Amino acid sequence: MKIVIPGGTGQVGTILDRAFTSAGHDVVLLTRSPEGGRQVRWDGRTLDSWAEQISGSDVVVNLAGRSVSCRYTASNLEAMMNSRVESTRVVGEAIARAARPPKVWMQMSTATIYAHRFDEANDEHDGLTGGDEPGVPGYWAYSVEIARNWEAAQQQAATPHTRKVALRAAMVMSPDHGGVFDVLSRLARLGLGGPVAGGRQYVSWIHDQDFVRAVRFLIDRDDLTGPVNLAAPGPLPQREFMRELRSAWRVPVGLPATRWMAEVGAFAIRSDTELLLKSRRVVPGRLTDAGFTFTHPHWRAAAVDLASRRRRNRRPRAGVPHRGRASDTRLTGDIDGRVRDDGRHGRE
Repeated sequence: MKIVIPGGTGQVGTILDRAFTSAGHDVVLLTRSPEGGRQVRWDGRTLDSWAEQISGSDVVVNLAGRSVSCRYTASNLEAMMNSRVESTRVVGEAIARAARPPKVWMQMSTATIYAHRFDEANDEHDGLTGGDEPGVPGYWAYSVEIARNWEAAQQQAATPHTRKVALRAAMVMSPDHGGVFDVLSRLARLGLGGPVAGGRQYVSWIHDQDFVRAVRFLIDRDDLTGPVNLAAPGPLPQREFMRELRSAWRVPVGLPATRWMAEVGAFAIRSDTELLLKSRRVVPGRLTDAGFTFTHPHWRAAAVDLASRRRRNRRPRAGVPHRGRASDTRLTGDIDGRVRDDGRHGRE
């Protein structure tokens, strides 16, 4: 297959690129800063020569959008909205104009579209869309509005010959440098991986290998369209989530953080407390109903596997100094499993 991945040089794109390339598929990455090879320049806003890659492709997986790993100022929220909606719109235009359109368009979305809640899990059938929950900061509603508009841009695209799937992804956990698992693991190893603001808020996640398997599953299932939750079936409270992560790294203690401490910490790393405090209790209703089975359904075993792989990745070969991937120095973690190209631009 030929697979085109707009915004494909971040963490999630790297995971998919690695898996599809190793399986023998032809993968093309659309990025603002191409480095040769299979990378093609685009700006995420306008049709250009990159659109030639769409025609004749089998699958498009659009991951583009400004990172959420930033302070949620008015300008940053606007950039998040515009980058997601514009890139989705222009991908839809390219597919609509393609002489040979792809059979399926996978569009990244986010589990953040669901309401902040503790009582019940959110699936695609009965889940509550967020935006009007009592007792939460008002600007949290804008994150939900971004997700709604993101999905709407795909739904509104006139692509009758291409099946459309919106990937409501939870945090994608991989052992790669700079990803969200790496960031959380560093906190745990420093003794800072305790409960935040009591730790009752739920954390939804998905193991990188299950993420790849789910995307492949959705490519093959012509009967599945619309939003699909990509999350492991076992979300758990943040307190337990970090406890299991510390255990995987053999760290016995994690210092707790109050809400105001989380505010200070988020400000220091130029991030936002919504990423820590919103309860994302999301489960994979449509995936499991369709017969998909997870190889890593439980966080305890998944964390052990990821920590083991991370240790192997960090271990230098005999006589060869460890440098990691060439691009690692410019990657920073994003709560949805994507990354930003820090210091150069905020969007792939």
